[in-house]
Amino acid sequence: MMAVIFGSSGGIGRALTEGVIASGAYTAVYAVSRSGAAIDGAISLMADFTDDAQLAAVAAEIGAAGPVTLCLVASGLLSGDGVSPEKTYRALSADAFARVFAANTIAPALIAKHMLPLMPKAERSVFAALSARVGSISDNRLGGWHAYRASKAALNMLIRNFAIEQARRAPGSICIGLHPGTVDTGLSKAFQGGVPGEKLFTPAQSAGYLLGVIDRLTPEESGKCFDWAGEEVPA
Repeated sequence: MMAVIFGSSGGIGRALTEGVIASGAYTAVYAVSRSGAAIDGAISLMADFTDDAQLAAVAAEIGAAGPVTLCLVASGLLSGDGVSPEKTYRALSADAFARVFAANTIAPALIAKHMLPLMPKAERSVFAALSARVGSISDNRLGGWHAYRASKAALNMLIRNFAIEQARRAPGSICIGLHPGTVDTGLSKAFQGGVPGEKLFTPAQSAGYLLGVIDRLTPEESGKCFDWAGEEVPA
């Protein structure tokens, strides 16, 4: 069994990679990032997640080693470099929208395009991408954060689509979104003010919770989004 983590150089991504390695459940763990940063115990690869050709090359290298039973997508964009969650529609920017969707929706979709074919047809396998509770349409009561909310809602739809397609070709497949909670990383640093201390997780805490959720899921739950506690996030 092999595992692949995309976005392994980020806070949650690195913690997920280290947790997967520590589990000892996989014969090989691939850590894929834009920087190709090394992680002890993992095979590090470099790729731009929006570059089809680079992802194809990564998939070819991994696929030559055997089937993948766990693929985690831990990359994403909330703010930085001119991008910030919008408080009003007056702040909408085509450039910011394009960049947020590229990171949060297009990248996971392209990763799925290249990784799902490497997953077994009968054996249990998991494709999981970090989503967010704010991507829930029915749970949205505050508004704002337009690009980020929309990109995660779109990601959740893609996950549902992938689950339906995978169920036809791979009955053991599970495709899910995961809400990691508020994690003390650079991505959430500017938005931690109102978060109670007990609800602000370290990357290692969040990764441990998420890996526990993954271990408990069944193919019947494929296509849904779950939070760090294993509770389903409404669509």
